Amino acid sequence: MSIAASSASHIYALTRLTPQTAAERIERPIAIEAPVSIEYNGIAYAVMMASPTDLEDFVTGFSLSEEVIRSPADIVAMEIAEIELGWVAHVTLAPERIEKVMDRARMRVSEGSCGLCGLENLEQVMRPLPMIDARPAATAAALFAALDALADHQPLSRATGAVHAAAFCAPDGAIWAAREDIGRHNALDKLTGALARAGQDTRGGFFLLTARCSYELVEKTILARCPLLVTISAPSSLAIERAKAHGLTLIALARPDAMLVAHDPHRLFS
Repeated sequence: MSIAASSASHIYALTRLTPQTAAERIERPIAIEAPVSIEYNGIAYAVMMASPTDLEDFVTGFSLSEEVIRSPADIVAMEIAEIELGWVAHVTLAPERIEKVMDRARMRVSEGSCGLCGLENLEQVMRPLPMIDARPAATAAALFAALDALADHQPLSRATGAVHAAAFCAPDGAIWAAREDIGRHNALDKLTGALARAGQDTRGGFFLLTARCSYELVEKTILARCPLLVTISAPSSLAIERAKAHGLTLIALARPDAMLVAHDPHRLFS
């Protein structure tokens, strides 16, 4: 099911303060943050705080980034329902994908504060990833063009000022698809899910994110096989190291007047 964009915010009565005038009551749309429970074949897997829009895209992208599925074809059925406390996604997976879910469930049972459990969890964080096998086709001018056009694809951000956006851009900077969410990871999962469901090859474009460049966003980009990631805020050290280890071109602190090239394995921008 598709959730209308208007359901992503509620109108709240607030008080507006300024240095020059008296306080005044105003009404303003506020972005909804709601728990979304994801269940695979009846097994509770995760509860994510998200904006309740494009949830089929979100669940698909999340499942791909968690490597629960290899493609949308591994999802036999998906039912998304609003419940009293939030939303729940009931996902039916192909039989051969159930073991991955069971492995994660067993790991959660074993999690604790001991050192051995911590080592297991660290191995999960530093999981092996594929190498990027595509060369980005974008130019510096295309990156600035996409950044300039991004605001036109952020209706929820314009209304609330409280959500992130993830966009898939053509080599010339045209924005092909965009998704918004209160969580930066969720926005990218929604985008990759939408692209996967549409059968879109990501190797010919680049991702543009309104977020700090964390290692998780780098990993999600690599798993989506996109060769170039651009973010508007700075990267972490681990984000750069993961990009270097897996051949991802990484550009950060994207502003209308300048960007920083953090990793450029094909020497496209340096």
